[in-house]
Amino acid sequence: MLETHGSLAAGVARLGTETAFSVLARAKEMEAQGRDVIHLEIGEPDFDTPAHITEAAVAALRAGETHYCPAAGIAELREAIAEELSRTRGVSVAAQRVLVANGAKPFLFFTILATCEPGDEVIYPDPGFPIYESAIRWAGATPVALPLREEHDFSFAVDELRERLTPRTKLVILNSPQNPTGGVTPAADLAAAAQAILETPAWVLSDEVYARLIYGEAFASIAGEPGMLERTVLLDGFSKTYAMTGWRCGYAAVPEALVEPLTRFFVNSTSCVPPFVQHAGVAALTGPQDDVAAMVAEFEARRDLIVEGLNALPGVSCRTPKGAFYVFPNVSGTPLSAEVLAARLLEEADVAVLAGTAFGAEGADHLRLSYANSQENLRSALERIDSFLAGL
Repeated sequence: MLETHGSLAAGVARLGTETAFSVLARAKEMEAQGRDVIHLEIGEPDFDTPAHITEAAVAALRAGETHYCPAAGIAELREAIAEELSRTRGVSVAAQRVLVANGAKPFLFFTILATCEPGDEVIYPDPGFPIYESAIRWAGATPVALPLREEHDFSFAVDELRERLTPRTKLVILNSPQNPTGGVTPAADLAAAAQAILETPAWVLSDEVYARLIYGEAFASIAGEPGMLERTVLLDGFSKTYAMTGWRCGYAAVPEALVEPLTRFFVNSTSCVPPFVQHAGVAALTGPQDDVAAMVAEFEARRDLIVEGLNALPGVSCRTPKGAFYVFPNVSGTPLSAEVLAARLLEEADVAVLAGTAFGAEGADHLRLSYANSQENLRSALERIDSFLAGL
């Protein structure tokens, strides 16, 4: 009998996903059944978008900013981004080198597609944002994991980076502050990494979407190292800093050779970011930053609360993250694997967390918890986890 429908392309099997969204879906199912689930699985700020940003979008909508605009982004936003990146990274970024996309993910996919082919190697952090490896495999390139070890505060060792750089290395992906661990790469290590990478022809994608969410130290970017801006896609966005995850607006400063190819990808895929969203982005960057400062201060207080609480649990140890809004506790001292523990905490304790292996093999024996939730809910989650572990 003939098939009555088409078959899927083989490449679909290479495309991964984010476990956070499947766990979120299950948690929502449980809530629909009347369960009280505490969400520590999803990585987004629990704050409202600052009012002046929303008002700028509304004003732009009323002004008719609802049509197509340049695929690379409107001039006002590209100029504001160039000024912001130049000021915060200590480099001179031209507005012509800035591109705007529907979030940060398009830059991950399209940078890999624009630079890598089958046979090329891409170095990426492990544990790391799962879309890195997914996009590398989907492009047909070979993923090469760079371990982020707990004993290094979840930064990479420069020697291990050097060992992985080969003539086939086409791209190196770095992320600091880091998802899922909250680790921050020291400036000295970034300088040494830059020296190693400059000995190769590799591009760099520096994912810096958590750059403003950093505690107690100055932010450092590899793009600020001599010779690196010309080969680095410096990626940032509005989602985390301004609680704008649903607005879908990210941006990057890119090497001149990648401006036209990446813009062409945008033309082929999304056409443009809605102009009223981009006007909101201008307001975010150029307007008051009080809400950002207040959010970072609250995240720091939550971080201290949850780290202290996790370290008081039997069989659990947790380092203090220096950025983002995640903790990555080691649960190897508990009777359960991290995968089983994460599943049972959801089903039996109504606490949604993620197993560390959702972010790579180096995440074994860890959980990722997002502390983008109220202090009250964090305390309740810690009590539920404590009670669950006591009953094992």
